Amino acid sequence: MTHAFSAADIDDKAILEELKQWVMIETPSRDVAAVNLLADRVEASAKSAGLEVERLEGTLGFGDILSVRSPKAEGTNLKSVLILAHLDTVHAVGVIGKELPLRQDGDKLFGPGVYDMKSGALMALEAMKLAVARGTKMPIELIFVPDEEMGSLSSRNFMEERAVEADYTLVVEPARDGGKIVVARKGVAVYDVVVRGRASHAGARPQDGRSAIRAAARLVLELEALNDVERGITVTVGTIQGGTGRNTVPAECRLQVDVRLPDPETAREVIEKIEAMVPVDPDITFEITGQLNRPPFSQSEDGVRLFAAAAGIAADLGIALEGVSTGGGSDGNFTAAMGVPTLDGLGADGAGAHTFNEYIFVSTIAPRTALLANLMLSLEPR
Repeated sequence: MTHAFSAADIDDKAILEELKQWVMIETPSRDVAAVNLLADRVEASAKSAGLEVERLEGTLGFGDILSVRSPKAEGTNLKSVLILAHLDTVHAVGVIGKELPLRQDGDKLFGPGVYDMKSGALMALEAMKLAVARGTKMPIELIFVPDEEMGSLSSRNFMEERAVEADYTLVVEPARDGGKIVVARKGVAVYDVVVRGRASHAGARPQDGRSAIRAAARLVLELEALNDVERGITVTVGTIQGGTGRNTVPAECRLQVDVRLPDPETAREVIEKIEAMVPVDPDITFEITGQLNRPPFSQSEDGVRLFAAAAGIAADLGIALEGVSTGGGSDGNFTAAMGVPTLDGLGADGAGAHTFNEYIFVSTIAPRTALLANLMLSLEPR
């Protein structure tokens, strides 16, 4: 089978230079001005290619949401190919001048957010321009959100509304481990726990106190006992803070808990257990707040067929596409849970997400952009 675009058709040098400009605009999730500055650049690029852009003003202290759409043919009610990308990163402003400068070392391009996921976001935009210019069988909608790294709190509803009108979802999070794409993800639940006891002088009146830290320590063991490698359940107490001084029985202790869950049934089981936990000491109280932030993303039968289509296109490009399941969450969790066939990890290959050693392999830009463009062109209504 011959597809429209090969890697040789992709102007990877132009994409690389534009990517460097995107990376130079540091975009931590909570920096509205910075995220919107990059959104301005994306909007201008999309409009210059004749694409339709809808911009929604940010809420909840986050930047704006961009929806980039192919011109819709009049009289058609076809569902879309929905593409999800995010412009925010986990890195603070200033990292590019210190811990993670923008630099190229052979095939590796380093920089904050270059792997997760500015490369994938830009590749999706450039692939969309190519596909729309050639003529797609379905409408294309590419959404750029400002808050994925913080759970997509302000953008989830919009993405889910658009997913109702979609037959497929492609997510341009970075590729994994040599170019693998993601066909399933664990669900993610996050909890904040406040343990409250009673303060007292540790030397003069220790018997009057009720140690929140001691109760929290017991709770940590109870929470982490839920871990089950064989079932794919991970429960991690990531932070613990408590007490006011060495000589005071602590009245309060706070925990932050991360939970990864492989499927809806397991999610319900583990969440019920966590939310039902109570202290042994009647003078201690637990305040447990949180929820399932991202539902489990399981590969459906339609998802299997979508992967097969992508693998066939990739083979023509010399890419042996392999699908993997991962514990990390993405916006693809939302669409997959709604029953929309979803492929994830379609961005550039590289490594070091969320670290000061983040990079992409520049050589993956052209073939994977061609893969995206050809996939947009080939997909037909379900």
